[in-house]
Amino acid sequence: MGASIADNDFDDDADFAETHEINVTPFIDVMLVLLIIFMVAAPLSTVDLPVDLPTSSATPQKKPDKPTYVSIRPDLTLAIGEEPVKRTGLIASLDGLADMSKDKYVFLRADRSVPYGELMGVMELLRSGGYSKVKLVALEAPSMDAAKP
Repeated sequence: MGASIADNDFDDDADFAETHEINVTPFIDVMLVLLIIFMVAAPLSTVDLPVDLPTSSATPQKKPDKPTYVSIRPDLTLAIGEEPVKRTGLIASLDGLADMSKDKYVFLRADRSVPYGELMGVMELLRSGGYSKVKLVALEAPSMDAAKP
């Protein structure tokens, strides 16, 4: 009963063969260290620091006594204040106001359903008429009492 060396089942090459998988253990170790660093550093970023800011020497701007509102209604008609005006007559109507000048602000407000292009069209109309100081104002929603019959 002899044994032959050639017949053994031991394959030394299979033990030392290259593996083609990525070793993710170092990657996981680095990620865990970064997680711990961020967990320690996060509460430190919310600490309030006393800062001595300088006081402002600017005078506060006074609100206009009677602001000029140009409104774009949901049906895309224009109004100055509450008076309806045609789009072609907007600049002439603004020029005709007694307390209006080209260096005063025009407050532009529009309904939420007005397309953006229409709003920009009115702004371009105001700019071409010489009114370059335009402020956008949110149009308030009507109150619930006004909707009741």
